[in-house]
Amino acid sequence: MIQMINVHKTFEKHTAVKDVNLTVEKGSIYGLIGSNGAGKTTIIKLLAGIYKQDCGEVILDGKVIYENEALKEKIVYISDQPYFFPQYTVKQMAQFYKSIYPSWNETRFHKLAEVFEFSMTKKIQTFSKGIQRQAAFWLALSTMPEILILDEPMDGLDPVARKKVKNLLIQDVADREMTILISSHNLREIEDICDHIGILHNGTLLLEKDLDDLKSDIHKVQIAYKGETPVQLHEELRMLHCNKRGSVTLCIIRGQEEEIEKVIRKTQPVIFDMLPLTLEEIFIYEMGDIGYAIKNIVV
Repeated sequence: MIQMINVHKTFEKHTAVKDVNLTVEKGSIYGLIGSNGAGKTTIIKLLAGIYKQDCGEVILDGKVIYENEALKEKIVYISDQPYFFPQYTVKQMAQFYKSIYPSWNETRFHKLAEVFEFSMTKKIQTFSKGIQRQAAFWLALSTMPEILILDEPMDGLDPVARKKVKNLLIQDVADREMTILISSHNLREIEDICDHIGILHNGTLLLEKDLDDLKSDIHKVQIAYKGETPVQLHEELRMLHCNKRGSVTLCIIRGQEEEIEKVIRKTQPVIFDMLPLTLEEIFIYEMGDIGYAIKNIVV
């Protein structure tokens, strides 16, 4: 289990992370999302042991990660711009990874060559951005990491490559209980594979929930009445957003589904439907609820 306990990090006069408490359970896929400049990359680098926090604790299984070589051998970090030694091929980079990761699996490295289907003897810097990112996954997964930390992991990958990578990640979580932490602005990708979500804004973790629990707490409702929409709906329900289109009103409401349905049915609507809500929509309205500027959002 990875934990951040009351973590604070500043750079000169800028506070990047403040009083963050975060928990990533073993074998889970945790998605870290947030507004631009929220502190996601700072948190990732703290968890990878690249940065040292000003105060608080960043620990793995009760042990401090920073400057702990034994723990770092279990962690692989793929940044938003993967780095490779100049002039190195995939094969040469594999030799380097093999020298620093005791868990390196040569058999798996060669099996993954059949998955990624590009040359391991060609210089990596000659590849496209998407192929370089695939090379980063090829090398990372060959180390058989216990923890994989990813920053914008699917950026530059075509749809087929995305599918391959997602399948490999899910397979490793299922087979070996690998733990994954992903930071991404692509919320549809996050929604596809993550089971836990943390929402970050201005360096503060607003909430941390199981994805299913998060979806059960906020709902999209479509309603219509013969006359005006009853005022009591706004009085009795926690409305995050309403948008009227002709006679139909679309509402985003926080609360338990049963309670929302009970209140609405009492007003005898002509139309009443609970509609599926995406993670992207949840993020938009969670952020709107704390005052993050949202205008002219079409539900």
